[in-house]
Amino acid sequence: MPLTSRLRRAARLLLACGALLALPAAPIVQAADLPQPVAGEWVAPRFQFHDGQVLENLRLHYLTLGERSHPAVLVLHGTYQTAAAMLSRDFAGQLFGPGQPLDASKYFIIIPDGIGVGKSSKPSDGLRAAFPQYNYADMVLAQYRMLTEGLGVQHLRLIIGNSMGGMQTWLWGGSYPGFADGLVPMASQPTEMASRNWMMRRMLVESIRQDPAWNNGNYTVQPPSLRLANNMFVFATNGGTLAYQAIAGTHAQADKLVDERLAAPVTADANDFIYQWGSSADYDAAPGLSKIRVPVLAINSADDERNPPETGIMQAALQQVPGAQLLLIPASAETRGHGTTGMARFYARELARFMGTLPQ
Repeated sequence: MPLTSRLRRAARLLLACGALLALPAAPIVQAADLPQPVAGEWVAPRFQFHDGQVLENLRLHYLTLGERSHPAVLVLHGTYQTAAAMLSRDFAGQLFGPGQPLDASKYFIIIPDGIGVGKSSKPSDGLRAAFPQYNYADMVLAQYRMLTEGLGVQHLRLIIGNSMGGMQTWLWGGSYPGFADGLVPMASQPTEMASRNWMMRRMLVESIRQDPAWNNGNYTVQPPSLRLANNMFVFATNGGTLAYQAIAGTHAQADKLVDERLAAPVTADANDFIYQWGSSADYDAAPGLSKIRVPVLAINSADDERNPPETGIMQAALQQVPGAQLLLIPASAETRGHGTTGMARFYARELARFMGTLPQ
């Protein structure tokens, strides 16, 4: 393949991977050979958040694939994503098809929109900055209630989550021990939100809050800081060092990548955006690790900018979870840093092997 063609292909892959968190979200195309997703909605007449705030009629939207009579699998998306993002060819196309690790003809796959995104309740529905400040524990509680009260699911075969979904998978393990037979947290660590990961998230929130155009959440047009802050975050914490060098190794190539991202229309809402990133502030799944008694396959990438393996934090945390194993995907020009786990081809074989080891 000629060099220019390889560069164009790499650029498309990188932009698609980065756009999972970028503005705007990339169009999601359902992977071929999958059953048609079925949309559903669960409403909690009264939902109390961790800080005591109450919201009437909290809505959680979700997609399902497969038959309810089959073992259930909960799939959790990353920050800023929706359930539809998990139907991409790179993820669902490698996992949910015939003969694949989470074959939708054998499993009942459930993918909720988290609180604050998609068709679930969110600030932009009307409350704006008066919306309750939810956190990851609230999101997990809503998922649990949606499963048990809304869908009648009392047990899961697997919980698999990416990025924010990975952190929520860790919380699930400690909050509801034994509810799932296995856990696969990806692109995440179970330890408290800190270091570069939190500093960059805090900067995202502050960039918008300190923009006069935000106007305490009462803006009439989206603040300009929304586009700039998010793109800065994506370039800094998603994409992979070697991949960027391959596709943006010259000044002109790097400028072109920035220009393309800045030219993309903004489809996000600033209040939703602040809540989405701020919801991770008090995340810390470490206190619940000792309660996890089911197999865990943690999957991270060696070039993950937000969860760098060289700190040793993940390895130390896993020692508290009997039987936990870490799959660390080696860095290469094909990986995409924090976005690598959005491409299931890097771990589909290992996931299939893991599913085969789960107790019946």
